[in-house]
Amino acid sequence: MKKYYILILFLLVRVSGHSQPVLSFGTFIPGLTKPVDIVNAHDGSNRLFVVQQSGLVKVYSGVGALVNTFLNMTSLITYDGSERGLLSIAFHPQYATNRYFYVFYNNPAGNTELAQYQTLAADPNTADPASRKILMTFIKPFTNHNGCKLNFGPDGDLYFGTGDGGSGGDPNNNAQNLNVYLGKMIRINVDNFTTAPYYTVPADNPLVGVANTKPEIFDWGLRNPWRWSFDRVTGDMWIADVGQNAWEEIDRIPAANTKGLNFGWRCYEGTHTYDLSQCGATPATGKTFPIFEYGHNAAGGYAIVGGLVYHGGEFRVLQGYYICADNVYTNGWLIKSNGAGGWNVGEQNNFPASVSTFGEAEDGTLYVASLAGMIYKVNVTGVVALRLISFDASSNNGRDVLDWKITPDPSLSKFEVQYSVDGTRFSSISTVDGISGRPDYHVETPSSGADRWYRLKIMYNTGSVQYSAIKKLTGNAAEIIVTNTPSAYTQLTNTVSLKNAVIINTMGQRVKSLGAFAAGTHTISSAGLAKGIYYLQCVRGDGVVENLRLLMY
Repeated sequence: MKKYYILILFLLVRVSGHSQPVLSFGTFIPGLTKPVDIVNAHDGSNRLFVVQQSGLVKVYSGVGALVNTFLNMTSLITYDGSERGLLSIAFHPQYATNRYFYVFYNNPAGNTELAQYQTLAADPNTADPASRKILMTFIKPFTNHNGCKLNFGPDGDLYFGTGDGGSGGDPNNNAQNLNVYLGKMIRINVDNFTTAPYYTVPADNPLVGVANTKPEIFDWGLRNPWRWSFDRVTGDMWIADVGQNAWEEIDRIPAANTKGLNFGWRCYEGTHTYDLSQCGATPATGKTFPIFEYGHNAAGGYAIVGGLVYHGGEFRVLQGYYICADNVYTNGWLIKSNGAGGWNVGEQNNFPASVSTFGEAEDGTLYVASLAGMIYKVNVTGVVALRLISFDASSNNGRDVLDWKITPDPSLSKFEVQYSVDGTRFSSISTVDGISGRPDYHVETPSSGADRWYRLKIMYNTGSVQYSAIKKLTGNAAEIIVTNTPSAYTQLTNTVSLKNAVIINTMGQRVKSLGAFAAGTHTISSAGLAKGIYYLQCVRGDGVVENLRLLMY
């Protein structure tokens, strides 16, 4: 039986053999009280500064020996044993010569506050308590969602993320309100050390000069960015934003495009709609969606904790991986670009319990902290091979066809075919069981006719996950297409008139006559037909015959 195909786009991407590191965790500093931040002073000392939520900052040598209590703020903060307290510290890029550093905390009124300090000139391991200057204070309507991680950017400016103000569901819609600091990424220059307010607003901040906005705002639409970081080599920004009811997310923003972004909360939770009541007629427009998300369950967790991109010299196989974890379950993820528009994601379930933060020494050694009072050194104990050989996407006769090849692997669990209408937010449309020893897989799905994107999520029973490159299929240019629906009819769309149309079975036998069709969209009933595969044979006005595959459910 002759068939006519209209090829819209065919993509073949070859992904080279790839190995995911396997991590282990060695005790480095025990006996702490709720450590929530680990940083170095980038002053050549390789010291580690550990923030305890209860109000202390302790300084340790590069081998983990306690040197001193660097700062005591217990009388200046609200510590409630939950989300409030002393939350972050960052050292000025020229700290080695000017001795300035910054802390973020909840003040005695419970509001979030940013303050500047100096270290004693005579003692590099002790802060000067008399040097404190308050730069900014944000009134918070609720106790939770403080955000707060401080980082200096590649430009030398100070950045920090703020929570949406707390409660649940952002009841005041703070994250989308550009006239409040809550639910934002803030960027300021703190080189004005002597004159209040001790900071200036960079002239190229995206809201400078915009009425009824806060010029310090750099990005917005965040719920509770609990730990975020810059890739210290590329300048890319990685943000872990804690979800509400169902989804945790990781946002990754290339260095060239980090400002003026809207991460979507509360319109969206991850890539999923949450509350569109104040989000306009096209709520997804202008939003930046995550590259990775996981659901609230034991396989994922309930509270994302952002990490760092590894650039240490000890483990070459770990170079360039972003490492993050969940606070509730012992799950963690290693994420790295596959070089073809997708992401290699490795999942492990052996992370420390109650992860609160990640940090690194000056030499790039990576650490992870647990609220149980421990800091662990991150080690690599092995690798696991993940090989997607190819992933093809094509379109013909109203069907999108996906084919892929994978190195046979007995640990293979299943494939999830994911679909997107914007190339950013993906949802699952089908699941295919992995079969040990089977290298080739094939899935067909009805074409939407508009631009659409596909990717694969490959899952292993070891907990590892790999994402394919993203494939785009352009708007379907076919003059005649059929779209299947999970019910008793199929939709025919034809931009040219049809002299006649009949349904034939796989043996070429006519089973139903439909008659002529003017150009337009028509519903074809499957009444009287058994479930199965048929072809819609169309005779166009110019006499050309096309056979279009369809399924009658």
